[in-house]
Amino acid sequence: MTPLLDRWKLFSLREFRMHRGRTLASMTVMAVSAAFLVAVFGIFGSLTSSVHQLVDGLAGEATLEVSGVTDAGFPAAIQAEVKAVPGVAHAVPMSRAKVPSSAGSMLVLGTDATASVLKSDLQDAVEQRHITALAATEKGVLVGPGVGVPVGARMRLGGWEVTVAGVLSGERLERLNEGHYVLASLPLAQFVTGRTDRIDSVLIVPQPGVDVAALRTAVDGVVAGRALVAEPSLRAVQTGGGVRMMQYMTLMGAALAFIVAAFLIYTAMGMAIVQRRQTISMLRAIGGRRSTIVADLLVEAAVIGVIGGAVGALLGIVMGRIAIGTLPVALMQSMEARMVYSLPLYAIPIAIAAAAVTSMAASAVAAHQVYKVSPVEALAPVGAGASDQVPTWLRLGAAGGALFNSIAAIVLVRMHLGAFLWSGLALSLFFGAGLMACFAAAGPLVAATALVARAFGRAGELAAATLERAPRRVWATMMTVFLAVAITVTTTGANNDLLGSMRGSMGSVAEVDVWVSSHPPDQFPTGPALPARLPAAITALPQVEQVAEAQVAYATLGAHKVMLYGMAAGAVHPLADGLTPEQRAALVSGRGVALSRDMARTLDVDTGDALTIQTPRGPQQTTVLGVVSYFSALTGTIGMGLDQMREWFDRPGATLLQVEAKPGADPKQLLETVRGLAPDAQVYSGAAALAAVEDSAKQGMAVSTAMWVIVVLIAAIALLNTLTLSVLERRREIGVLRAMGSSRRVTLRMVLAEAAGIGIVGGVLGLGFGLASQYFFDSITPNIMNVEVPYQPSPAALMFAAGAVLLSLLGSIPPAVRAARLNIIDAVSAD
Repeated sequence: MTPLLDRWKLFSLREFRMHRGRTLASMTVMAVSAAFLVAVFGIFGSLTSSVHQLVDGLAGEATLEVSGVTDAGFPAAIQAEVKAVPGVAHAVPMSRAKVPSSAGSMLVLGTDATASVLKSDLQDAVEQRHITALAATEKGVLVGPGVGVPVGARMRLGGWEVTVAGVLSGERLERLNEGHYVLASLPLAQFVTGRTDRIDSVLIVPQPGVDVAALRTAVDGVVAGRALVAEPSLRAVQTGGGVRMMQYMTLMGAALAFIVAAFLIYTAMGMAIVQRRQTISMLRAIGGRRSTIVADLLVEAAVIGVIGGAVGALLGIVMGRIAIGTLPVALMQSMEARMVYSLPLYAIPIAIAAAAVTSMAASAVAAHQVYKVSPVEALAPVGAGASDQVPTWLRLGAAGGALFNSIAAIVLVRMHLGAFLWSGLALSLFFGAGLMACFAAAGPLVAATALVARAFGRAGELAAATLERAPRRVWATMMTVFLAVAITVTTTGANNDLLGSMRGSMGSVAEVDVWVSSHPPDQFPTGPALPARLPAAITALPQVEQVAEAQVAYATLGAHKVMLYGMAAGAVHPLADGLTPEQRAALVSGRGVALSRDMARTLDVDTGDALTIQTPRGPQQTTVLGVVSYFSALTGTIGMGLDQMREWFDRPGATLLQVEAKPGADPKQLLETVRGLAPDAQVYSGAAALAAVEDSAKQGMAVSTAMWVIVVLIAAIALLNTLTLSVLERRREIGVLRAMGSSRRVTLRMVLAEAAGIGIVGGVLGLGFGLASQYFFDSITPNIMNVEVPYQPSPAALMFAAGAVLLSLLGSIPPAVRAARLNIIDAVSAD
């Protein structure tokens, strides 16, 4: 142990102190990558933790739950039927719904005194004193400690006013949905939510010793398809499924950040190796073992990775807390739980371990090229030893790997497996193929950088010689620039293609003159229903040609939460736009349904197939009229006739109205007139509806934009490291040139020419691969986003690529200035 500590003090700590800039750059890039990963874990850990906390807090000792197929619940009479099933000790009814209130969106819970048997977080809330207070207060409710409304105050819930009979307190009640809820008697909760004689849940506590699986079968038989029978955790599973797409995309972004960081660590460790070449050679000459020297270097890399990962973990916690407040509203709308930041226990260890492993792996590659040589060869300049040359068999292996990855990626796309995981794997294989192909062609690529450098005259000739002398380091830096440009072109191009495709598929939304909705345009209008008089009142306006009604609701299909869209005649929706006139007429009349592509894939059905849908009235048979390419939320969308939806799912009324103006009518004036008729509803134009959809999509793309910025910044740092290394390698050479009369300008141009060679070749290569990657990404998008995306290469790709190269070249300025200002005497006398 003592020799290890002595070597650590003598070599590693000394290097850290002497080269703070390089050490700081390496730690910074690992910190950024680790922060990205921790932020991703934090976002989705918070999502699942918030839902689980609410579900578990309400369920208590209940092992089974009967829940509604839709957010309209199911008849309260089912509770008595469930209670009568042999083996059921208690069947606790509950109403739970999010409604607008004067204190913001509020979770309204309704239950009765039997909730005490659950021994849940509501245990203290159903004490006798609270029940007495509710009974003594007309339309009285109990509010959670986070609502912030005092006892005796009046508050609005939905369209009704209630009185606060008490404010709940206690650790468990504060933890439940972070204290943001309203607890009412079951009849009052049903009244406030507009669902008289309906409930959302029956929580079942079995008798001791009862087989839960057998009990579930018995309860399922009694319910007869009118509701769902499952474990209470089903709600958490459904919520997690709705954001799985975003989860995979962000994890892929974090993984790519680590890959790019590895190239930077490789160049940084190459710099450390060059600076210590004399010391290492001396150690080898006096009997030092290669394994010991390599181990010391790997320990250094591990320390850099661990420190960078730890700092990044702290930064990631902050980023995650900020990010959960910026998630698309429509994505979070299906959650009944309040989103609270919660970082999984595994997040920080995994991030630190990933940073350490990435740093060590990149360092191991750098160590191999220098340390696996004889002591005499180690004294030679970089590029002169055999370790700097890539074996032919390794190049051929890389070429074979590139071919295999390309074929595998194309096969995965052609198979249309649909899962986000398979699509992400296909994209990863494609990027891997690009890197392998570049490694196989490392020799010609390095020669190309030298050719570009020679275009800068005498200084370029010197730069070209330097580039040819360190092929591995040049290739690694070129790949960093390559990735920066490729990711820039892919991200911007694919995002623009997706936005254009969504704009085209949702174009009919903008054609509607006026929308009247229960929610703002950036949310799904899932209820409550609009006033029954409103359609007729709007139709009677002289400027109105027609009013088409529609309704949107969440529904459960197996373990999946899906979106239902009910359309009356004349209603506009992208699902209907993808149907033929005959199919659309059949849909509106209730003779079948239309499915989004992901919904059809989940149910394993196609056009013309029979389909059974579970409803509050029991299983219903229908026919699949068409499968439509449509960007749907959660795990799919089902379109059906409005009358059919009202009948099957017990959802009267409409949550959405589409108003068509008469020819010549002023749309803006009509908009204001309708707002006057519907002061409590959301009234907006078709253009505003389409803009809201685009804004939500852009919010979802924020992660890929952040990834792009991180990669480009890493590329700039990598180029700075590489060129600084080049200056250090040639310190004596530069001194001799200066002593022979070479000007500072020539020295400056020499370093800039070297940077230009790497940047231009890497940029052109990245531009070509980026355009190909954009096409590949557009090809897999239908499997991820369920919408066809046409490939449209944009001239802006050239501008973005040039910007990325320019930013990378900015990293060449500090080492170029350093080389120009090098003291001649110090340089010539350097060891």
